[in-house]
Amino acid sequence: MKNSKDEATEPGDTYKIAYILHFFLGAGNLLPWNALITAVDYFGYLYPGRHIERVFSVAYMAASLLVLVLLLSVGGCRRKLSLRVRMNLGFSMFVLSLMATPMMHWGWEKNGGAKMKMSSSKAYCVVVASVVVCGLADGLIWGSLIGTAGKLPKQYMQAVFAGTASSGVLISILRIITKASLPQTPQGLKTSAQFYFIVSSAILIGCIISCNLLYQLPVMQLHYKNFQYFQTTHSCSTPGFWQTFPKIRFPGFGVFMIYTVTLSIFPGFLAENIESHLLKDWYPITLIATYNVSDFVGKSLTSIYVMKGIGRATWGCMARLVFYPLFIGCFRGPEWLRTEAPVVVLTVMLGLSNGYLTSVIMILAPRRCHRRRRRLPPLLWRCCWEWGWLLVQ
Repeated sequence: MKNSKDEATEPGDTYKIAYILHFFLGAGNLLPWNALITAVDYFGYLYPGRHIERVFSVAYMAASLLVLVLLLSVGGCRRKLSLRVRMNLGFSMFVLSLMATPMMHWGWEKNGGAKMKMSSSKAYCVVVASVVVCGLADGLIWGSLIGTAGKLPKQYMQAVFAGTASSGVLISILRIITKASLPQTPQGLKTSAQFYFIVSSAILIGCIISCNLLYQLPVMQLHYKNFQYFQTTHSCSTPGFWQTFPKIRFPGFGVFMIYTVTLSIFPGFLAENIESHLLKDWYPITLIATYNVSDFVGKSLTSIYVMKGIGRATWGCMARLVFYPLFIGCFRGPEWLRTEAPVVVLTVMLGLSNGYLTSVIMILAPRRCHRRRRRLPPLLWRCCWEWGWLLVQ
């Protein structure tokens, strides 16, 4: 009841500007990772024999995890750098790291070809270093944005997660455009990769403008003042981490199950293990786009209805284990089950359930915690997700 009363008296968001800006910032947070992974074909051409996707994953996730752990364990990092400074710094790092590859091409191209003078080892080290910087920026932005959203009314957390899903939709659209319009040659791969990075960088510059605009909104100024007042008046009564953890461990297990099921099927299984004589090499692209759109729809549905009771949502997360036998049936089952329609339907269900249940738990779980500890659940679960991702690489 206390949480409901607090949210009923929250200042209004005129014209939903704060909501839209949180959505846009959420999209910008995940956009660089989607752009990097989508361009692995081109990096694979530039650096043959390198395990591009695995190296990128480890470099990015390890750097992001390091920053998140620091933000969780060292409170001084947050107090010395304001939210506005951290967000501006993170998005600036994103822009610089994403533009590193196009700038190398423009500066060191040889005879107009796709290969560069600054070849192999040195250029590869620069690219991996830019991925590490992207990971550091991701941890800084996520730890700041989602940590703050956990203390705000629930619609802002929903906006951030819907925004993260929209970045996957955007990259899927760009992937379809480039595949349809550009040849699958070294020059075509180069043009498509530069297209991803330039478009992403332009959006990230918009995110820098957005986070400064967000800070100036009257509704957000009131929220920030409430944070400071609550921090100074309730500092002695704030429960510690180990008092908070029992309240979130069950939904935390639900989040673990969500990502375990999803990451073991998407994108690897959908991209590599299923074939279509009808769609041919468009099939994995179509399935990945279908998943991204479904995930976005699922995360957007929580703006209309949020499931009552976090326990139900957690059991729903565990029920997603049923996707394993269903997808195995699409891979090894009878002929009628290995057609396009059942796989597309299952992919839609996988995306919808992933998006909706993730958003529900991330909205409800912080409400189980003391107000000063509401940043803990999303940050802790992101750390666990990235640690799990690193273990399977």
